[in-house]
Amino acid sequence: MSTEFDYFGDPKVGKLLDLVLQLSTELHVTRQRVRVVEALLTRSGALTAGAVDGFVSTEEEQKVLDRERDELLARLMRILTEHGPAEHPLRDQWEAALSEKTG
Repeated sequence: MSTEFDYFGDPKVGKLLDLVLQLSTELHVTRQRVRVVEALLTRSGALTAGAVDGFVSTEEEQKVLDRERDELLARLMRILTEHGPAEHPLRDQWEAALSEKTG
């Protein structure tokens, strides 16, 4: 990590901060979108207020929810496990992913 981006003197703390910031961004965007969708559906009469709280998923819906949860956790874990300089921390992982697609 270059000293320009080393705010805490410990790369592990920097990675933890990156993780917290990513989680905060994900949570903010998700909450905003859920509120907008609920408001639009309630306004149109397609959903009654509070209906989301009583939702019970089907088996297929639960599979989608589980897959999306796992994908989110994988993105967050990548933040903790990435390596390389702060200017391009995922370069090695990016190059490996590209070689898998072309190889």
